[in-house]
Amino acid sequence: MKNLVLQGGAEFSGRMSESDLQAIELSGGTDAPICILPTAAALDHNHKRAGSNGIRWFKSLGAKNVFAVDVIDSASANDAALAASIRAARLIYLLGGFPRYLGETLANSICWQAALDAYAEGAVIAGSSAGAMVLCEHYYDPSEKKVLRGLNLISNACVLPHHNNFGKTWTHSLKRSLPSTTLLGIDEGTAMIHEADGVWRVYGAGAVTVYCGEQVQVHERGAVFSI
Repeated sequence: MKNLVLQGGAEFSGRMSESDLQAIELSGGTDAPICILPTAAALDHNHKRAGSNGIRWFKSLGAKNVFAVDVIDSASANDAALAASIRAARLIYLLGGFPRYLGETLANSICWQAALDAYAEGAVIAGSSAGAMVLCEHYYDPSEKKVLRGLNLISNACVLPHHNNFGKTWTHSLKRSLPSTTLLGIDEGTAMIHEADGVWRVYGAGAVTVYCGEQVQVHERGAVFSI
């Protein structure tokens, strides 16, 4: 597993600067191309605004080459030109919104394969809220109260975003549905980043709560752990 960033939500609001600055550094610095994927916001036609917010936010952190790629449906997810733009990025950021729409739009698409190709060559993949959820083997669709299969960059895991808000209310149901799966409760304004030393490190003001069987571990800023 290479560099991955899982964030609990509230992206682009000023609360995620610590982890986003680390993601920029891991991607190669402020000159590295950063690709915003607003797919999760496309279901309610909010992708343009969400993508623009992402561009503005990363530029405020000093990034010089930030762009949004409008992968918004199955047709665009299989557009070769869009895939080429994604493949050239060094940081690929999946923002929040509708997890099922995001997961099903990207699954088995050439744009997601382009992201995987970039990742294999050292690019960072980051996701906030819905974006973090679909990167795991399993994710929860709150609208239908179903557990679905994710993009599986992190096996045997399921993210509970906004854990300090509503995400923790999913814990009991998900422990019953996924008894052998590690649940990762990530607070808003907080991230867990998989770095080169092979461990996860916590960034931001909140905590990451790890549920593994009957064990519950809470990790705060600066803590390192394995899953």
